[in-house]
Amino acid sequence: MIWKTMAIGCALMQAAAGAAFAQERAPHCVERARKDIDYIVCRFGPQAGGVRLFLNDAESEPYGHFNFVRDALAAKGERLVFAMNAGMYHADRRPVGLYVEEGEEAAPLNDNDGPGNFHLKPNGVFFITEAGAAGVLETEAFVKRFPPPFTEERNIAYATQSGPMLVIDGKLHPRFLPDSDSLKRRNGVGVTEKGEVIFVLSDSPVRFHHFALFFRDALKTPNALYLDGTISRLYAPELDRNDPGAAMGPIVGAVAKED
Repeated sequence: MIWKTMAIGCALMQAAAGAAFAQERAPHCVERARKDIDYIVCRFGPQAGGVRLFLNDAESEPYGHFNFVRDALAAKGERLVFAMNAGMYHADRRPVGLYVEEGEEAAPLNDNDGPGNFHLKPNGVFFITEAGAAGVLETEAFVKRFPPPFTEERNIAYATQSGPMLVIDGKLHPRFLPDSDSLKRRNGVGVTEKGEVIFVLSDSPVRFHHFALFFRDALKTPNALYLDGTISRLYAPELDRNDPGAAMGPIVGAVAKED
């Protein structure tokens, strides 16, 4: 009986170890389809996943491309495991709205009215606090929670402002139309109630309405933010993706130590 009990105990330990290993090895990015729309969904914990924002290199020049971020990290013994464009930018690649990297504000909050998706209010902010908690908040809610200056108390490690919000406290943006004729490639970010960060790229043209529904109903993110449209690109080595294109502004990535 003792040997049988020990054998059962060993089997359970091996099963648990196997499950933990499988979970550790699970891919961050996977392909998903919903209502005839193809998506890439990438999941990370902000602390364990090493989610960061990147704008300028050591010479204060915009990285512009995933490969330059990858190479800069490799020189420090780190590995870029995922990247995506992370918000709208001007012709010189300066962010249109708030941008904070490693606790330093590189561009101020933008609450102006204007044309285009950024100003389709409410817009919002994707952020990671110094404590490692990630979130997405509508811009006014973000300012109430983190009164400016955002970096004075080192409470915000990373932040990028974009627009429009896709999901706001469980509700879709009020301007989205289910029969809109605006069908485009899009990317965005949402955060679950447990703090998991989920990035999505639509590989098929999609309406804002259906993109927001995917975040809310399929991914269960009570708040989600649109990052950009036609130029949306993805770096995901596990899917053999390193999308080419014109130079970008802000880039979001997930970083791991080199093996």
